[in-house]
Amino acid sequence: MTKNHKSRCGAPEIASVLRQKINSGLLKTSERLPAERLLADTYSVARGTVRKALNILAIENIVDIRPGSGTFVKFTQSGATHTIIENASPLELIDARFALEPHICRLAVLHATQQDLDKADQLLVQMDASVNDPNRFSEADNAFHTLLVKTTGNRLLIWIMSQINTVRNQEQWSRMRRLTLNENSIAEYNNQHRQVLNELKAREPERAAMLMQSHLETARLSLTRITST
Repeated sequence: MTKNHKSRCGAPEIASVLRQKINSGLLKTSERLPAERLLADTYSVARGTVRKALNILAIENIVDIRPGSGTFVKFTQSGATHTIIENASPLELIDARFALEPHICRLAVLHATQQDLDKADQLLVQMDASVNDPNRFSEADNAFHTLLVKTTGNRLLIWIMSQINTVRNQEQWSRMRRLTLNENSIAEYNNQHRQVLNELKAREPERAAMLMQSHLETARLSLTRITST
């Protein structure tokens, strides 16, 4: 990784590098990761960016963050799962999300608490403030979709979505993010997220599901245009 590449690293890219080291066995189960300061120096980023990357891995149950002790490898992908994730394309990711996220919205209508909805509002504020920062937008976007599945309380769905979302941090997805995310597309996605959240608040399961499907159709169309050029 060159110095110029390092300077463009965001939390998703750093999470991807660390995940690959864990999957390849360079970092083993129960092993302590380097300190945030050392990781920040390695990738030429702020410690806050490293902290966000570690939080991404923690959400995926790959690492365990222990305040005062450090961050430890918690989970290593099996060979088969790792191969599937490594070879999955961004379009396969979107299609998998099509199969799950509309229904996740239906379940979120039933189970989301006011605290969950308030957190979703906070993430939308972050996304609104990130129209010129694709990396920051992507982090908040990932957190928003992760929050929705967590509101369901369905451990199997949460695990499946965590596996699907690891694809978002692979190099293919990082490249597509750089090509497709701009001020206009981020503003459109933010508007769609707001519409979904409004229906969750109104406890309208079918409306929320329909709007999530529309949101994913927009993302898929954007990816299709890029891959066909």
